[in-house]
Amino acid sequence: MALKKQSRSTTMTGPRRAPRTQSARTVHTAPSDTDKLPFDIEEVLRRVRHEVRSFADAAMFELAAKGHGSLFEQLIACILSIRTLDEVSLPASLRLLGRAHTPEALSRLTPAEIDALIRPVTFHEGKAHQVHAIAVRTRDEFQGQLPADPDVLQSFKGVGPKCAHLALGIACGHEVISVDIHVHRVTNRWGYVKASTPERTLAALEAVLPRPYWVELNRLLVPFGKHVCTGSRPKCSTCPVLPYCRQEGVTSHR
Repeated sequence: MALKKQSRSTTMTGPRRAPRTQSARTVHTAPSDTDKLPFDIEEVLRRVRHEVRSFADAAMFELAAKGHGSLFEQLIACILSIRTLDEVSLPASLRLLGRAHTPEALSRLTPAEIDALIRPVTFHEGKAHQVHAIAVRTRDEFQGQLPADPDVLQSFKGVGPKCAHLALGIACGHEVISVDIHVHRVTNRWGYVKASTPERTLAALEAVLPRPYWVELNRLLVPFGKHVCTGSRPKCSTCPVLPYCRQEGVTSHR
């Protein structure tokens, strides 16, 4: 007589051992959906904060730490960062702002001179013209002082909610959420929000995320998204957030 197949409930449930090659890291066994812990954003961000402590800070936060923390400088740096890796945009921002860090000084450079300083960034020629136009308008219309107003910032060509919010959060301490591709991907993968675009993710996060985390969220999730919760094959096996993460959309992971 054929033996009955062993049911899943009788499968060994003992803890899995981490591979010897990963002995320095805790390797987490992915819980089933029913084993996931209730999502606790405070605990999740505490774990992320600990996880990213050894990674480089997000470019605009590092730029502020290096002395370029004005609203004008942060806005210019954010434009340079669009569709560009931090490892490229940060040096370009430092070169440009090291040469001219005020609207008056930057307006005296030609778009060609700006382009030469930022050439490694994506779409550098178009961005050179955008940066020059922002400097000229800030000098002439706002007497060299950008208003801390998201609507004013978004009235500049090439400036959307992400750049406006991030610049205001870093430079002025405004409680605003900046949603880039990392924040959009990670928060939806967690199952904390469900939104199809970064703009909808922003609205969803504004409804649920406690205000004390609004500015910090981008600072944490940019390095976390680059090094742990990556776009393809995220490192779920060593992720400290795994017990809480619903792994939405994850089909393959490390």
